[in-house]
Amino acid sequence: MNLHVEEMGHENSETILFLHGGGMAGWMWREQVEAFRDYHLLIPDLPEHEKSVDVKPFTIEGAADMIVDLIKTRAKGGKAHLVGISLGAQIILQILSKAPEVVDHSMISGTLVHSTPHTETFLKLLNYLINVYKPVKDTDFFIKANMRTYNMPKTLFNEFRESTYLIKPESLDRILHENMLFQMPMGLNRADVPVLVMAGEKEYKVIKESAQDLMENLPNAIGITAPKLGHVWNMENPDIFNRVLRSWIKDENLPGEVSFIK
Repeated sequence: MNLHVEEMGHENSETILFLHGGGMAGWMWREQVEAFRDYHLLIPDLPEHEKSVDVKPFTIEGAADMIVDLIKTRAKGGKAHLVGISLGAQIILQILSKAPEVVDHSMISGTLVHSTPHTETFLKLLNYLINVYKPVKDTDFFIKANMRTYNMPKTLFNEFRESTYLIKPESLDRILHENMLFQMPMGLNRADVPVLVMAGEKEYKVIKESAQDLMENLPNAIGITAPKLGHVWNMENPDIFNRVLRSWIKDENLPGEVSFIK
């Protein structure tokens, strides 16, 4: 089966492709869709998420291959600006390692690559936490708690609840294992593509450490921190996010509200 893809602005000359975070879907980019109507936009739901829930199994490598095919067949000139948060950002890294030629600029945020060593103890703990979460994941209490963790607007409750409901327990296993066990892909040092590596100031320490690692491995990367913002800051403060994105893909100076990672 093919991925579900929202497409708009086909008359415009450049393509931006947005990749959502784990457990969400294309709806998380609503504010970006409004702000970038002057671009051709591609917004897929990733495998085993929302309207692509029957596209199985989810793997980061498999999802990356699907996105590369999507760019080659539907993006303007077979190339796109890629934007991703969390799981979506990990998929972009996989694309950069395998097919950098389909990427114009890329912008990644909240990207976990500096993970805990995969010892037997760590794997047991990960499986334990997943099994504890499964029975309660569909309750309004935990859905609202997750939204508070992400500082998501309350107006998105129905969308987030629907995305949560649709992810089956076996899908949750695959998605979380792929996300938590993701390693720095081989070949990133050969991806001479402009990459903006971002982290919210309120991100976990491991995400900030990952940003440092990425800047050391990507030959054409700049790192920034979004002050007072967290993991899904495209929804927390879409104004700043949109201005950063537009400045980045147009090769202009970034807004003064963000700070550079040294």
